[in-house]
Amino acid sequence: MIIWIACCLSAYSLNKENPNVQLQFYGLAGLIGLVMGGLQAMSRSTYSKLLPENSMENTTYFSFYDVLEKIAIICGMLIFSVFIQRFHNMQYAFISMSVFFAAGAILIRFLKTKI
Repeated sequence: MIIWIACCLSAYSLNKENPNVQLQFYGLAGLIGLVMGGLQAMSRSTYSKLLPENSMENTTYFSFYDVLEKIAIICGMLIFSVFIQRFHNMQYAFISMSVFFAAGAILIRFLKTKI
């Protein structure tokens, strides 16, 4: 989550007048690609730890997870586009993403899971 927040803040600081902006962009894209799969795997693993033990309906729970994931994608894209429309700048949308990642990192600290 910390790397995602750093990526969002780095995207905010990109400046198209900088002669090395392409190199910075590709470095940022590589870093995002590095952490994207790991975050999704950790998310599914944490979710599976929240499921009731000895339940025969795990597929139902993961179907619910998939539906919530799609809703989160739609809401995230909506919020991202509202920020771009409102401020006419993509940089503020990156700040909003970092706020969401920070809120998620804070909320996950209160999660009680079995090890």
